[in-house]
Amino acid sequence: MADDATRAKRQSALDFDALRPPSPFFTESHHAWRRELRKFIDREIAPHVDAWDEAGFVPREVFLKAGAFGLLGAGYPEKYGGWTEGVDRFHGIVTSEEMARSGAGGVSAALMIHGIGLPPILAIGTDEMKAEIAPPVLRGEKQISLAITEPSGGSDVASLQTRAERKGDHYVVNGAKMFITGGMTSHWATVAVRTGGPGAGGVSLLLIDLNAKGVTRTPLKKQGWWASDTAALYFEDVEVPHENLIGVENNGFAGVMLNFNGERLGMASGALAAARACIEDAAEWARERRTFGKRLADHQVIRHKIAQMVQRVRASTAWLDLCAWRVQNGETPVVDLALLKVQATETLEFCAREASQILGGAAYMRGGRIERIYREVRVNAIGGGSEEIMRDLAARQLGF
Repeated sequence: MADDATRAKRQSALDFDALRPPSPFFTESHHAWRRELRKFIDREIAPHVDAWDEAGFVPREVFLKAGAFGLLGAGYPEKYGGWTEGVDRFHGIVTSEEMARSGAGGVSAALMIHGIGLPPILAIGTDEMKAEIAPPVLRGEKQISLAITEPSGGSDVASLQTRAERKGDHYVVNGAKMFITGGMTSHWATVAVRTGGPGAGGVSLLLIDLNAKGVTRTPLKKQGWWASDTAALYFEDVEVPHENLIGVENNGFAGVMLNFNGERLGMASGALAAARACIEDAAEWARERRTFGKRLADHQVIRHKIAQMVQRVRASTAWLDLCAWRVQNGETPVVDLALLKVQATETLEFCAREASQILGGAAYMRGGRIERIYREVRVNAIGGGSEEIMRDLAARQLGF
């Protein structure tokens, strides 16, 4: 009996929830949101992630269910169909973690793409624009993407080349955007364009109807995130009404920057949760698999792998919580957010590799969390600011 109790305790110490260190910032509200969200995901999302991955998209009906449940509207104004009462940064972290638990980052990227496409509109758009765009997006009826990256460059936003020229009551847009998540299925995109001279001071944001004349989309096949459709967008003499300008002309760079803190926190929390999923599956496999007359878990080298993975996840998660608390309290800790993003994605890469080593050939077969997560390591390390860009940003902020 005692042996069974000890074994059960050891197993529970390596499950998804136990692998997250206790946070002094979590309240009952956060725990309640996690419980309800997990029920929704386990019922409506987790059973289908393999099928959606193979299909390359998430069905529209899932967006509608997510909208009705409140997933899409969490943290957005009530007047547009969202809910904000009692919602803070840690509810967002819970959302990122629970979405990552299924091991299908592409599903999360597809469902939550409005998390980077909609905020600039709500922050600096007109009241009319907010009232038109936000409600159907938060209900899951429509979808909005963010289009910044171009074929000529990624993180160098200040050098973008897509141009919008003012002609009477509209802009004429020409150029291209690359690697746009949701690009094939979104109805709108928040697009960074050049309306002025070179550099950041000549950048504006436009709301563009992706079904407008002159817009073409090309689907892109990817290493991971299969369930989130990704596209190249091409604009050829696309006429965009002047009222679709988001904010002030030639001040769009500031609108782009508004996204980055939240995006990096979200990516870090999702990456660390995916790392926990890797540990959970690897530990379960190691307990059951027998080699050379004993369980894998009884080999010292395997135990050390698990311990190293847990070490990195717990340390990184504690840093994540501290950064989230600082942002919630009005700080903009650029250095920490940049390096946290690097720390989280490096931790994910380490855990995905070590978990794959523990499972061996089984980790190479399609249909498991570790296999899917391993395919998604690179997009986490590159998206939202590559590791190299993040380190250089941190060094410059440190005055070095």
